[in-house]
Amino acid sequence: MKDYIVRATAAGGQIRAFAACTSAVAEEARKRHNTSPTATVALGQLMTAGTMMGAMMKNDTDILTLQIRGDGPIGGITVTADNQGNVKGYVFNPEASVPVKNGKINVADALGIGLLNVIKDMGLKEPYVGQTILETSEIAQDLTYYYMNSEQIPSSVGLGVLMEKDNTVKCAGGFIIQLMPFAEDAAIDKLEENLKGITSVTELLERGHTPEMILEALLGSLGLEITDTLPAKFYCSCSKERVEKAVVSIGREELQNMIDDGEDIEVKCHFCNTAYQYTIEELKDILTRGEWER
Repeated sequence: MKDYIVRATAAGGQIRAFAACTSAVAEEARKRHNTSPTATVALGQLMTAGTMMGAMMKNDTDILTLQIRGDGPIGGITVTADNQGNVKGYVFNPEASVPVKNGKINVADALGIGLLNVIKDMGLKEPYVGQTILETSEIAQDLTYYYMNSEQIPSSVGLGVLMEKDNTVKCAGGFIIQLMPFAEDAAIDKLEENLKGITSVTELLERGHTPEMILEALLGSLGLEITDTLPAKFYCSCSKERVEKAVVSIGREELQNMIDDGEDIEVKCHFCNTAYQYTIEELKDILTRGEWER
């Protein structure tokens, strides 16, 4: 199954919904960053959320960034996404691991106590920044808390990443269900009843549920209407020219020291782990062209 996002409504527009299959996205991130199973699941879950939350944004130039900072061994996760299904991300400590808990990979202990930031850059003077503490350090639950506390949107978020025995990604996906301000009690009660029947997103994915099937289970009795679908993929727009800005950011003195050392350098993109090589001659050229504070 290819990765994609489904947008839908239900109950005559009283509910909006998103669901996604992100198995290839999560596996691509695992391969690029060589993540442990714990880090793979945590990163895969946040990237899945990112694809759906990015799809909520209106303009092609809008950028969503999700940041988690915690005191657990993973340290933190950063994910960015746009409204076209493109997503990328990384974990601070890709090799981090914690013991399984109740037979499941323990994302909560891997993240620990910390904060969740949601940053929406919509081309305005300042980006929107919403922040909430990690109430449970379970990513889906904390995003549910974020929507209620920071955006005052009653929501239900479900995320899942299932691993194979060889530590590759078997399947990944999730859903976000949101109530509109005019939602009536009858629709709310029925949705709550349906949500009680969903015990695990990974269980649904393992049984072969597509995004449409997940939404049908949640909203089929409420007049589900699929509005559109769009492909999802791991995509990074980095280039040697863009990474050069990171080289410049270290400062003129440090750059000169690198040149004096007489060795070529390698710089990796945080998001996709692509390595870019800079020769001494290229470093000299950057030093000459750079705009430095005086």
